[in-house]
Amino acid sequence: MRTFIHSLSIAACLAVLGGNAFADAPDPAGNMEVRLRAVGVLPSPSANIIISGTSIGGKTQVTDSVIPEADFTYFFTPNIAVEAIAAVTQHSVSNSVAGRVGSVWLLPPTVTLQYHFDAMGSVRPYVGAGVNYTVFYDARSALPNISFANNLGWALQAGADIPIGDKGYFFNLDVKKLFLATTIKAAGGAVRASATLDPWLVGTGIGIRF
Repeated sequence: MRTFIHSLSIAACLAVLGGNAFADAPDPAGNMEVRLRAVGVLPSPSANIIISGTSIGGKTQVTDSVIPEADFTYFFTPNIAVEAIAAVTQHSVSNSVAGRVGSVWLLPPTVTLQYHFDAMGSVRPYVGAGVNYTVFYDARSALPNISFANNLGWALQAGADIPIGDKGYFFNLDVKKLFLATTIKAAGGAVRASATLDPWLVGTGIGIRF
């Protein structure tokens, strides 16, 4: 994961050096942007695991992942836009006392309302806030009948678009923070956990405006 973040930083520097100013681009109001990103999903987990009514303590860990992601952005005005993302990610959960808890796939559709600042040289930064609804599926564990509850959460976002040539293509850097929690149940309710995931989504990719 550190290698991914390091590569992202190098790519950002090269894009800034090679980008053209957005000042020459047409008014984006009414336009659509489509991006393809590589995204590092970096959970910040904590959990209270209870077995037969007793909290076992220990430190909970959730694995990181790197995934492909697509997003779609529509501009209502030159500065106001809405973005929706589509991606899936898989993570394993373990506890320092209980050992491996299991693995699960996540489908985390997220919609953010964005404000795009006026171009700053070759960079057009933006910020956003919105909602996330994460669906947990295909949970697997040595524990019988394990399940992860779907849940609604909040999302914060910051990023920047950097043009590549004059054909509408651009380089993108994007960081999101999802505020996400779930309830884990297994063994007919004998094992329960209230878990907070709160992942960072750190991405880079290429987009086109049309």
